[in-house]
Amino acid sequence: MAKSPPAAAALTFEAALAQLDALVHTLEAGDLPLDAALAAYQKGSELVTLCQARLDAAEATLTVLEGDTLVPLTLENPHA
Repeated sequence: MAKSPPAAAALTFEAALAQLDALVHTLEAGDLPLDAALAAYQKGSELVTLCQARLDAAEATLTVLEGDTLVPLTLENPHA
């Protein structure tokens, strides 16, 4: 029996983004029948919402870590 894809909420940001990218490419190809295209669009909309929620949560975490002041993230070691 084939494995069903994981529920959107269980996906990591990266996995959701990869699925969204694949859906966009499939939709842009224009080869899907109407019902399949509508289902793909709905799934893509759910993935966009999930990705945005994950990004908002990450931004909120950074804001808390920076004392309510959002500062640009640098990858340099400030203690070097």
